[in-house]
Amino acid sequence: MQRIDIIAVGKVKERFFTEAIHEYEKRIGRFARLDIIEVQDEKTPENASEAVNRQIREKEGERILKNIRGGSYVIAMAIEGKMYDSLELSDHIRDLGIRGQSHLTFIIGGSLGLSDQVLQRADEKISFSKLTFPHQLMRVILLEQIYRSYKIMNHEPYHK
Repeated sequence: MQRIDIIAVGKVKERFFTEAIHEYEKRIGRFARLDIIEVQDEKTPENASEAVNRQIREKEGERILKNIRGGSYVIAMAIEGKMYDSLELSDHIRDLGIRGQSHLTFIIGGSLGLSDQVLQRADEKISFSKLTFPHQLMRVILLEQIYRSYKIMNHEPYHK
């Protein structure tokens, strides 16, 4: 059974997001051991300079890096990452397991994205869209795609 960590910046506040997250946690539990690790986000001042934004990403990045478990294959969610369709993502997760990567860590950054250090630590970067999503919604989207991947791998029906 694969182990999946999701390290995400910030807390989920809206009830409808937390309900969806809990539902997918429960569904994924049949296929993998899942841990969601929240790291504190930094307050972002309006009209902050790029230097301030970089400092914020670096602080959040340090928190993320401290939570990456040894031996884990790290996948950063990044707009510039590789795009997969659902079948390709399922095949990719399965292939990682076959190659001995039984512990996957997905990283979702804060409102300013991920620090250079986190992106350099990542074994790969993937993207679900060129659009920017709120980190809370991104958690739901990522969990849904992980669940869909396991349903595909196990040849189980799932709505399209």
